[in-house]
Amino acid sequence: MKSYRKELYFTTRTRRAFLNITPQVEECLRESGIKEGLLLCNAMHITASVFINDDESGLHSDFEVFLEKLAPEKPYSQYAHNGYEDNADAHLKRTIMGREVVVAITNGRLDFGPWEQIFYGEFDGKRSKRVLVKIIGE
Repeated sequence: MKSYRKELYFTTRTRRAFLNITPQVEECLRESGIKEGLLLCNAMHITASVFINDDESGLHSDFEVFLEKLAPEKPYSQYAHNGYEDNADAHLKRTIMGREVVVAITNGRLDFGPWEQIFYGEFDGKRSKRVLVKIIGE
C-alpha cells in the first residue's frame, strides 16, 4: 500500500469565505499516483472546515445566513470564549460544517456523486491556514 501526504495553504482576505479546493485536491491525487484507495482532506485549524457540497453561489450565501443565525459573530460579549480573542463564533461554525471529508478513489479519480466538490470553509480568516491531504491505497 502507498501513502501520500501534502499540506495546502490558504489565506482569505475576509473573515469568512468558502473556497472550492477540488482542483488542488485532484492535483494531490495525480501527484500520489494512487489509483484505488481513500483520500482524507481535513482542516488543520479549529476555526476552519472542509466539507463537500455543490459549487453554487446561492447555496454558499445560504450557508453564510444559516451559520450567522446559529452562531452570530457579534456581539462578541455573548460568548464566554471571547476574551483574548473574538472568534468563538468561528469555532461553533466549524463544528457545524465539519472538520474533514473522506473520498473514495476509483480508477485514479475522486469518486464523487453528481455536483459534489470539496470546499474549504474559513470562519476566522485573514491569515494563512493549512489543510491536510492524506491518501492511502494502491
